[in-house]
Amino acid sequence: MDDLYRRGSEVEAVLFIGHGSRVSKANKELLLFTKKVALQLDAPIIETCFLEWVSPNIPQGIDRCVRRGAKRIRLLPIMLFAAGHAKVDIPQAIAKAHQKYPHIQFDYGQPIGSDKGMLPILMNQLYLVQPYPSKQTAVLIVGRGSSDLDANSELYKIARMFWEKSAVQWVEVAYYGVTYPSFEEGIERCITLGAKEVIILPYLLFTGVIMRRMKEKLEIQKKKVPSISLQMCHYLGADDLLVDVFSNRLNQMELPNQVEPMKYPYFWQYALYQ
Repeated sequence: MDDLYRRGSEVEAVLFIGHGSRVSKANKELLLFTKKVALQLDAPIIETCFLEWVSPNIPQGIDRCVRRGAKRIRLLPIMLFAAGHAKVDIPQAIAKAHQKYPHIQFDYGQPIGSDKGMLPILMNQLYLVQPYPSKQTAVLIVGRGSSDLDANSELYKIARMFWEKSAVQWVEVAYYGVTYPSFEEGIERCITLGAKEVIILPYLLFTGVIMRRMKEKLEIQKKKVPSISLQMCHYLGADDLLVDVFSNRLNQMELPNQVEPMKYPYFWQYALYQ
């Protein structure tokens, strides 16, 4: 493994990129999670940064890696889907860093997407709440929601794969915000299909504002439909299997490899000339 991160005298760094939250517990969970992933790596330099709300931000994270002697930096977003942050914000930050440090090689990994490694994690969270789902049980997988059609459709793909692998009668999809069906509409659809029990499975990595508001919405829904059993699973970051998913994603990045301009060419070119 050590050869993966040291090539001659050139030292590689791994820079994890979290979203960042106004909820301090969420940021602490992200840092704890990246420490767990770091334990599976032999990289001599490992740092974590955030997109927003908390420091260090991406430029500061890159600066830290360079100050510690990195000649190549592998950036991995700790994110589920490739939406605006992964397609625009991070490439812009890397492009600016490349202008500042033209002698540094930047490798950019991709978010998890519809990785099949997420399926056992979803199963674990479901069975912790309901180990014996019945023919009247529905699972509602709830994502953050985005204006990006790729990110929204990836959630449907995950839900379909989950249904194929599980013994659950119905698996439906909803989004907390931005797009539809909404959280409330998702529950209503499950009930319309005939479910007497709805298990809400948040497709979120860590706690935060959305988890808190979803719990509040759930209590309102329980009062509206008291005859239906409504329960919510834990978010995904508590499952140690998630560490393996992100470790594998990092190890799948080819070396040496430029930041992937071919993946999102328009955003990359836009970023370079700002």
